[in-house]
Amino acid sequence: MSKLSKITAYTSAIIFIAVADMAAAVGDPVAGKEKSALCQGCHGEVGMSDASMFPRLAGQYAGYIRKQVSNFQARTRRDDTMEGMADTVTEKQDLEDIAAYFASQKPMSGDNPLADSSPGKNLYVNGNPATNLYGCINCHGENGKGKSPNNSVFPVIGGQHKDYLVKQLNEFRSGVRSNDPAGMMGDIAKKMTDVEIDAVSEYLAGL
Repeated sequence: MSKLSKITAYTSAIIFIAVADMAAAVGDPVAGKEKSALCQGCHGEVGMSDASMFPRLAGQYAGYIRKQVSNFQARTRRDDTMEGMADTVTEKQDLEDIAAYFASQKPMSGDNPLADSSPGKNLYVNGNPATNLYGCINCHGENGKGKSPNNSVFPVIGGQHKDYLVKQLNEFRSGVRSNDPAGMMGDIAKKMTDVEIDAVSEYLAGL
């Protein structure tokens, strides 16, 4: 596929999902707090998990959370623990409410005041022109806090656990994870070295 064809496919996927997000039912974050009790056991009461194996959900876009849970249910994204947990959410409104609850929390944040001086910042902002690696900021926004709740294709990743980010990038690169629209994250991760994955994940985790 040519570079132009890939850009066209990416754009089409983004528009489709953004429109779907705007048409989605509205969740109730108050109801979602109680309904997310099982989720809180791993992800934390407000979505700020301490264990790096469990991603932080605080302030994550509701549309992104909905999509990931739905993908676990459909087995288009695989994880033994999350597949079982996702299967317990049997009502669509319950998923809407749970997603709305975590989305309503203060956005996830890291604990590295020196993140702006880390080697990963340049990679996040500018990418690597030598390998045609696209800067992450173009999709995930300044400080990794996302672009817009109406476009949840690009999740909030600033303040996420480093180990979790490294794992996801490696899985995109290897093809183990492939539920990204138009395969864009797979294409990006394949251009990244181990050193680059570690650096950009270190930077994001501190934000």
